[in-house]
Amino acid sequence: MSNSQLSPTAVERENPSALEGDLCHAIDQHLKYSLGKNPEHATVYDWRMSLSLAIRDKIVDPWFSSTQRTYERQHKRVYYLSMEFLIGRLLEDAVVNLRLEDNTRQALAGFGVDYDAIIKDEPDAALGNGGLGRLAACFLESMSTIGCPAYGYGIRYEHGLFRQSFEDGRQIETAETWLAQRHAWEFERPEVAYVIGFGGTVTEKGPTNVWSPAETVIASGYDIPIVGWQGRWANTLRLWSAKPTTVFDLEQFNQGHYTAAAEPEVLARTISRVLYPDDTTADGKELRLKQEYFFTAASIRDIVRRFKSECDDITKLAERAAIQLNDTHPAIAGPELTRVLHDENGLAFEEAFEIAQACLSYTNHTLLPEALERWSAKLMTRVLPRHMQLIEKIDAHHAKQNPTRHASVTPIENGEVKMGELAFICAHKVNGVSALHTGLMKKTVFQNLHTLHPDRIVNQTNGVTPRRWLWSCNRPLSQLITDTIGDGWVDDLGRLEETEPYLTDLSYLEKFAEAKQQNKDHLANWIKQEWDISVDPSAIFDVQIKRIHEYKRQFMNILETIALWHAIRENPNANWTPRVKIFGGKAAPGYVVAKEIIHLINDVAKVINSDLLMKGRLTVVYPANYNVSMAELLIPATDLSEQISTAGKEASGTGNMKFAMNGALTIGTLDGANVEIRECVGAENFFLFGMTTGQADQRRQDPNHSKKVIEASPELTGALEMIGSGTFSPGEPTRFKGLVELMEKNDYFLVCSDFDSYYAKQREVEQVFQDQKIWTRMAAANTARMGWFSSDRTIRSYMKDIWNLEPAQ
Repeated sequence: MSNSQLSPTAVERENPSALEGDLCHAIDQHLKYSLGKNPEHATVYDWRMSLSLAIRDKIVDPWFSSTQRTYERQHKRVYYLSMEFLIGRLLEDAVVNLRLEDNTRQALAGFGVDYDAIIKDEPDAALGNGGLGRLAACFLESMSTIGCPAYGYGIRYEHGLFRQSFEDGRQIETAETWLAQRHAWEFERPEVAYVIGFGGTVTEKGPTNVWSPAETVIASGYDIPIVGWQGRWANTLRLWSAKPTTVFDLEQFNQGHYTAAAEPEVLARTISRVLYPDDTTADGKELRLKQEYFFTAASIRDIVRRFKSECDDITKLAERAAIQLNDTHPAIAGPELTRVLHDENGLAFEEAFEIAQACLSYTNHTLLPEALERWSAKLMTRVLPRHMQLIEKIDAHHAKQNPTRHASVTPIENGEVKMGELAFICAHKVNGVSALHTGLMKKTVFQNLHTLHPDRIVNQTNGVTPRRWLWSCNRPLSQLITDTIGDGWVDDLGRLEETEPYLTDLSYLEKFAEAKQQNKDHLANWIKQEWDISVDPSAIFDVQIKRIHEYKRQFMNILETIALWHAIRENPNANWTPRVKIFGGKAAPGYVVAKEIIHLINDVAKVINSDLLMKGRLTVVYPANYNVSMAELLIPATDLSEQISTAGKEASGTGNMKFAMNGALTIGTLDGANVEIRECVGAENFFLFGMTTGQADQRRQDPNHSKKVIEASPELTGALEMIGSGTFSPGEPTRFKGLVELMEKNDYFLVCSDFDSYYAKQREVEQVFQDQKIWTRMAAANTARMGWFSSDRTIRSYMKDIWNLEPAQ
C-alpha cells in the first residue's frame, strides 16, 4: 500500500514529534475557532471538545476513503438495524484505535491539561441499555477493523433509557441529558431526511396500492464515523431524529394558543426522545410501534436511495445490500421493504417479497416467549394499515409455498402480529447467538418453522471487541500481554493462546496478579470516592452487572449474600474469606418485580454495611446508573464473574466474555455462551453449578418444586424468613412479602432449586481463592484461552455464512 493510500495518522506515526505538534496545533485551532476560547479561560469541557474535534478530523480521511473505495468497487454493504447502540464514550475509543494515545497525552500536557480528566468528562451516549446495544457497538467497531463496508442504523435518543438513582433503596428514573452538551462526534445531515407516515387509508389504483398517511414526521439523519483498529477503515453509524413536518403553527400562536402552536414539534420529537418507553399503557404500545417503524422505514429508504444512486436495476438489490435485523424491533423491515419494492417501484408482490427476503437476515436474542414482540392486529392496522395488509399477504404467500405447515406457523394469531415469526419468514437466514441458544431455537420458539426451513437457522456465537474490552480498559493486563507476546493479539485475539506456555512461569503469574491488584486498588478508591464505602482490595471482588431480570437471578445472588451474612454472624471467628459483593444494572420502569429486587439489594446492603461484625468480612456495593464507562472500571477489577441465569434462558451474554478475557473466574450455569466459555477455558477453571436446561424443564413439571427445596435447605429457609420478617425493612416488615411468595408459589426461574448448588459452589470459590497461586493460574488460563470470543471472529463468520461478502480493504 502506498503512502497516498494510508490514513494520515499512519504516515504521521513515522514522526511522533511532528504528530504531537500537529495535534497541539489542531487542538489550539479548535479551541479558538470552534469553541471561541483561549487556553487561559478554557474549561474541561472546552478542552474535551477541542480534542474531540481534532481527533475527529483525523478520522474523516479514512472515513471518506473507505466510502469512496466501496463506491468505486461497487462493493456489497452490510446494513445493521438495531434499536440500541451502546457505544459509551467515543473519545478514548478513537484515540486508541488511531494509536494516538501517547501523542495525545503529550499534546495535552503541553497545555497543562490532564488527559485522563478529559476522557472522564465525556458523557456516555445514551443510545442503549444492555447486551443487545453493546453487541451492536462491538460489531460496528469490528466491521471497521476488518474492513467490512457497513452502516449501522438506529435512533438518536434525546434522553436514552433513563438515569438511575436510588432513593431509600428504590430505583428512581430521570431523563438522561447526554445531548445537553454538543455531541462532538456527529455530523448532521439535513439533506438526508425522509417523511415517515402513520395511520391513514389505503386505496387501490390499478395494480398498485396507495397509502395516504394521516400523520407524518421527518426522519433526519446524523452520522457518527466509527473507526477501526489503526485507522485503516471507518464505517458510519447513522442515527435518526424525529422532526415535525410542520415546525410551528404561527396562526395558533398569534391567537394566543401557545401550547397548541408547539404541539407538532412536541409530538414528533416524542418518537426519538426515550429508548423503550413504558408499554404497559395503550399509548406506550403505540409509541413503541411508531418508534420501530420510524427508524426501520427511514433506514430502508436510505438503503434503496443509495442503491439507486449506483444501479438502475432494483431487482439486483440483494447483490449489494445485506440487511441484518438485530432482534425483532426492526422486524417490520420485511413488510416495509416489500412495500417499497412493490408499491413504489412497481415490482410484482411475489418478486418484491423474494428480493426483500434475499436482503434480510434476523438475529434472535431470546427464548422467552414474552420477549418476542407481539402487537395487537388492531393497533397494527390503525398505525400501519398498508403493512397489515402486506403481513396478511406475506402469510398467505408463505402458506401457499408450504401447504403442510403447522397451524402455529403464522405471523398472525389470536388477533396479534407475532414479530418473531414475521422476522423468520421474511429472512433468508436466522441466527442464534450461542451454540446452546441456536439449538434451543430449533426445538422451542421456532420448532415448526425450523421443520419447514431446516437450512435457515445458523449459529453465530457472540464476541466482544478486544480493543475496548481488554487493550483499552485494562492497561495493566494488556501491557503485560504485549510485553510477553507483542501487540499482534489486539486485532488477532486468537494469539492470546501464545501466553499459554507462561501459565507455569511464576514470574508471569506474579505480574498477572499484580495487574489484577492494580485494578482492584483503583476500583476500591473509586468506590470510596464516589459512594463513600470502604472495601478491602484484597477481598474477593464478586461482581454481577447486567440489566435486572428474574431469569438473570440477581435475587439468588442476594439470597446467598444474606445466607453468608447470617453464617458469619453465627460463627464470626471462622476462617472467612473477605468478600465484596458488587451489583450493577437497571430495571425497566414498568418491571415491578425487578424493581423490588433492586430495593431488596439496597436494603440488604444498608444492613450488612452498617454491621460492625462484617468489617473486613463482607461488603455489598450497588453503584447507581450502571453504564459502559462503569463496566470498563468494574470488569478489569473483578475476581469472580456472576453468570447465574436459569439454564436455557440466556441467549448468549457478552459480559461473561469480557470478564473471562480480563482474568475473572466464572461462577455460572450451563446457559448461553457459558457453555462455550467453559469448553474453551477448561472445566477446571470454571465454577459450574445448577441444573441443565433439560433438568430445569423437568423440575418445572412438579408444581411443588420450590416448596420442597425450601423445606430441605436451612440456608435458603433462613434467608427467606429474614426477608419476610422485615430484618432488612424493619419499618415495613411486609415490604418484600411479594418476593418471598413468588419464591414459594411461582418460582419459574428456579432460584430455589439451584440455590443449594450455588451456595456450595460459593464456598468452594472461597477455598480456592485462599491459595492465590492456584487462583492466579486459573485466571491467567481464562485470559489465554478466550481468543475465540472476539467480535472480529463473529463478524467474519456473519460475512461468510449470512452476508456473502469479502472485506473491502
